[in-house]
Order: sequence, then structure tokens, then C-alpha cells
Amino acid sequence: MTLIADGPPPLLHPRKPNIALPAQACDSHCHIFGPFARFALPETRSFTPNEAPESALRQLHDHLGFSRAVIVQSQGHGFDHRAVLQALRDGAGRYRGVALIRRTDSDETLAQYDAAGFCGVRFSFLAHLGGAPDLAAVREVIARVKPFGWHIAIHVAGHDIVQYAPFIGEIDATVVIDHMGRPPLAEGPEGPAIQALRKLLDRGHVWVKISGADRLSIKGPPYRDALAIPACLVRHAPERVVWGSDWPHVNLHGPMPDDGDLVDLLGEIAPDEKTRQRILVDNPTKLFGFA
Repeated sequence: MTLIADGPPPLLHPRKPNIALPAQACDSHCHIFGPFARFALPETRSFTPNEAPESALRQLHDHLGFSRAVIVQSQGHGFDHRAVLQALRDGAGRYRGVALIRRTDSDETLAQYDAAGFCGVRFSFLAHLGGAPDLAAVREVIARVKPFGWHIAIHVAGHDIVQYAPFIGEIDATVVIDHMGRPPLAEGPEGPAIQALRKLLDRGHVWVKISGADRLSIKGPPYRDALAIPACLVRHAPERVVWGSDWPHVNLHGPMPDDGDLVDLLGEIAPDEKTRQRILVDNPTKLFGFA
């Protein structure tokens, strides 16, 4: 049966970025899907992605200048982690993974994921991805992965970061806020969402991924109207910021972003090489446990 994806595929030939990336640069947020002949999509998925296997991700990263990446398990594949597990094996230290975990998953499954190279668990609060999870179940999963030292990835949008700030603040583990919390762009860096995020960053155990500028942008490429928000986060807590492409840009229904544009936007967010070294190499090495 031919699958009809919920949105266009990523660009086949993104341009080469104008800025050169440092050695061991890490794309801290990306996904893979398929190959579907080997890793079929589950019937219970929340959306249908285009095929975007590890081989395509590696080709993209080699083109852009990334030698490391964190592959986040997507709800497109649901709780079937086989594709990411295979990528971790094939990558031989090139990748780390972020898992989707249920309270019913066995201790043996968690240990398998940890040994394979998973280093975090993600919880999404977005309506199109199933809505807010049961916080009691989230707390139980956090307690179960704590012995592995995994980080807790939180995916919220709008003013959810304000609503869930007390919960996030009480998590006894390293927390990573995905996509800057997807704040309302019109409110800018002084809006309540980014103010709440900065306060969380001040607690010391909370990090942020400055990914998803293309999702915030109203004007479109090269997304400079979204620049002020990630720039303010870099200025506020450069020691706890990482960058991600969010490739292959699922659940977008407009033009696909050019990943060369996204890399070059980082050059404007963090104009000096020392800060980019921190965001792309030093911080992800520490956060994700790269050797």
C-alpha cells in the first residue's frame, strides 16, 4: 500500500552553508523514518511522515558539516525504536538517541536502549501529537530512567511553558526544552513564554534547543524575523544551549526549509566562532555524553 505523507518531503538538495562548522559539530535534534520496507510505520501513529532514513540524514550532515547528531524518536514511528536502534549501531559513536517511553515498558527495554546509546526520554504536550500526558505517568518514567542519567526532553508550545514551569522546575534530572518552547513569535523575547523559559534556565538544570526557527517565522526564509528569540537565549545562558535542524521537518505544510539557511541563521544568532563552538561542540558533548 502506498503511504500518503502528511506534508512535503525535505529538500533533496539543500545549499551548502556559508559558515564553516567546527570539527565535531552536533545536530542536536533530528529524526529518521524508515526505510519503510524494513521499518514499517505503526497503525497507531499520530501522523504519516515521508521516508527519511539514516542514510539520507548522514548524507545531509556530511554536506552541511556535522559529524554528530542526536536522533529523536518520533511519534511517526511511535514506540517502535528499531530504526533509531539500527542507526545507533551503524553510526558507531556518531549518534545518540532520545526515546519515547511508556510506564509499561520493561526494565530490560530501558537497559537495552541505554546500552545502545539512548541518553534521554521525550514527552510531548502538543495537541496534534496526542496532547498533554498524564503527569503521574511522566514522573514514574522519569524516576525509572534516572539511574541511567538520561535527560528529560519537554516539547511544549505557546504558553504551555508558563503553565508547566512549576512541574519542569521540580524535575530531579537535566531537562531540555525542545524548539525554544515554540513561543508566540509576536510576543518576542520579552513575552511571558520566553520570560518563563529564561527563569527555568536560571535554575541550572534546564537546557534549551534553539531549533525550529522556521516554525516560528512568519516571513519565511531566511527566518530573520525569528532571530531575536534564540539570540536572547544564547546571550542569557550560552552554557546550556544546543542547536538542532529538526530535519526532516515533519508536520509542516508550507515550503520546506533549506537546511543551509538554518545553519547560516545560527551564524547570525551566534556571530562569534567561540560561541558557536560552545553550542555545536562543547555543550552537546557534555549534555549527550559523546566520547
